[in-house]
Amino acid sequence: MKAFMPGGSVSYTPKGLAYRDKWGALRYAANTALLGLIAAKDGVQQTSFVNWARSQIHYMLGDTGRSFVVGFGVNPPNTPHHVGSSCPPCNWSQGTACPACGWDNLSAPGPNPNVLYGALIGGPNQSDYFVNDRSDYVTNEPADDYNAGFQSALAGLQYFVGKV
Repeated sequence: MKAFMPGGSVSYTPKGLAYRDKWGALRYAANTALLGLIAAKDGVQQTSFVNWARSQIHYMLGDTGRSFVVGFGVNPPNTPHHVGSSCPPCNWSQGTACPACGWDNLSAPGPNPNVLYGALIGGPNQSDYFVNDRSDYVTNEPADDYNAGFQSALAGLQYFVGKV
């Protein structure tokens, strides 16, 4: 936690994201937010850790002008690097088979046909710059290790509502 807190060894973007690495930048802040909330629940630096975690999660949710959570908030990403959400939608009502889907769908133009609601993607660069581009897996990929910490930190923040 010490490294991620202001003044530690982890740098910050101009808009306040604790920025450890370019590949999946938001994962580090989300997972560390979770760790801080766990420590805060045990009484360790409760106010500072909760406030810091809140600032990082709110950054991801769009407090600085854009959301990095698919299907949520202001200007959310709509082209995550995710094959399943890039596939053509199935038309179940007609009783036909789903269209073929594979890696080629990642190069299709436009937003993903299937919205991957709630998925945190990799995130911006160290200058808060982000391009909503499916082919850029470094910044647009959703992954389990990004979302486990993110979703758990959301639950942790809910725990602290009205307490800190």
